[in-house]
Amino acid sequence: MLKELLHTGIGAGLLLKEKVEEEVEKMEESGKIKTNDVKSFLESIEKKGKEEEQKNKEKLKSMLKEIIDDLGLATKDDLEKLKQELK
Repeated sequence: MLKELLHTGIGAGLLLKEKVEEEVEKMEESGKIKTNDVKSFLESIEKKGKEEEQKNKEKLKSMLKEIIDDLGLATKDDLEKLKQELK
């Protein structure tokens, strides 16, 4: 389920990106916006997207850690400690 959700989000993001680029190109061709403004606009959108991606990764990590703790699953650190104790 999580995999499908991620794929849907990525697909929606790519579709939105393509539509925005198309509209910006139309505005550039009609002279409603300058080439430099287009580049700046697209760069700002990309930067914002990367920031959001990082935030979402951090949220997902936090949620997964919480789930692992709630379920009482052993982590890599737990297993490494156990190995050291057994030696």
